[in-house]
Amino acid sequence: MILANAFCIVLFVDEILRSLAGPPSPPGQDPHGWRVPVDCVRANELCAAEPSCSSRYRTLRQCLAGRDRNTMLANKECQAALEVLQESPLYDCRCKRGMKKELQCLQIYWSIHLGLTEGEEFYEASPYEPVTSRLSDIFRLASIFSGMDPATNSKSNHCLDAAKACNLNDNCKRLRSGYISTCSKEISATEHCSRRKCHKALRQFFDRVPSEYTYRLLFCSCKDQACAERRRQTIVPSCSYEDKEKPNCLDLRNTCRTDHLCRSRLADFHTNCQASFQSLTSCPGDNYQACLGSYAGLIGFDMTPNYVDASTTSITISPWCSCKGSGNMEEECEKFLRDFTENPCLRNAIQAFGNGTDVNLSPKNPSPPVTLPPKTEKSPALPDDINDSNTMYDTSIITTCTSVQEHGSKLNKSKEQSLCYSETQLTTDIMPDQKTFVDQKAGGSRHRAGRILPLVPILLLMLAL
Repeated sequence: MILANAFCIVLFVDEILRSLAGPPSPPGQDPHGWRVPVDCVRANELCAAEPSCSSRYRTLRQCLAGRDRNTMLANKECQAALEVLQESPLYDCRCKRGMKKELQCLQIYWSIHLGLTEGEEFYEASPYEPVTSRLSDIFRLASIFSGMDPATNSKSNHCLDAAKACNLNDNCKRLRSGYISTCSKEISATEHCSRRKCHKALRQFFDRVPSEYTYRLLFCSCKDQACAERRRQTIVPSCSYEDKEKPNCLDLRNTCRTDHLCRSRLADFHTNCQASFQSLTSCPGDNYQACLGSYAGLIGFDMTPNYVDASTTSITISPWCSCKGSGNMEEECEKFLRDFTENPCLRNAIQAFGNGTDVNLSPKNPSPPVTLPPKTEKSPALPDDINDSNTMYDTSIITTCTSVQEHGSKLNKSKEQSLCYSETQLTTDIMPDQKTFVDQKAGGSRHRAGRILPLVPILLLMLAL
């Protein structure tokens, strides 16, 4: 009899625990009931499978066709469609840079968000997923693939070393040779290259080659003009960057915003590189990697930025434009241009990469950096002047390409100070899609269970008595 009663109590307690645990979260939601963000292509598929969402989305697209926002919202049907879609997965969707259907994803994103903005905004939110990796990840991967960190050897020419490292990787070598050849090919006596094809080849290079190679080419540190000029020539600026005349910067921005890809890359640059004076590094979230990635993402579009000169004492970046002829928009134009030319976040990020340092957000208990053995390359090392298209600067580079930071603003107190992330703090690019979600409800259920389980022996003892 006692055993039977004990068994009943155990069943009763088990039923209590099950009820406290609650039902599992429905698919597509996290434990708090919020929608788990998905890419816009997938969100569009989910919307298409739901008749109400699908019809509202078609209505909104018709409303946006050839109308400004005020005209669209004056229509009650358009306004209703927009309100319904704000509760759908389309509203929270984002895209991944370089994804297979990137253009389609961005078209879907802007079809929703252009209807939500109050006219032309100076800064637009990025349609891309937030960057979680850090510069520390790039340094570690660079040491794996090339056997050396970007700024470890002070007696080497960093920009030349970057070209050598690229030549030892088949994909980097092929795509780099491809864009240099395309951007250097003369079309006619009046047209020395095809800028459209040059930009396309550059986009392929920066989208398909890992950052541990592209960053070393773009942001290598220099101490002499020959090295700095080599760095400036990385994107073949005579074709991809320079033109006979400089357009107005606001006109260039408007041209960029007519293209979904260019508009997205510019919004991403502003999101990740906009100077923040509330952070240690002047970068949003103190993330240098996010800013440098957004900068590289602009190359190959109308808004392509580049170094304005081969100076070794300062770093000045700018798109090919000016504020002449801005009229009463001159103040806005100057503000837009300063986001490139006088951007402390971008400047600090470039200097940090050249120095091989990253900001440490947890200085109280720093973990020593993990030294990984260099990867042994099967192919033999190439001579300095073989398979390197920028040989016009090879013979003139003698002095060391070390940190620009010695001449610019010093972000760190000492040159020897190296701030690194521990392995547990880093989210690397190796598995960018892997995310960890913690079920808060499940956690709460375990806490409640922890309070109830100690009562079971007491109930059994009472029953026995």
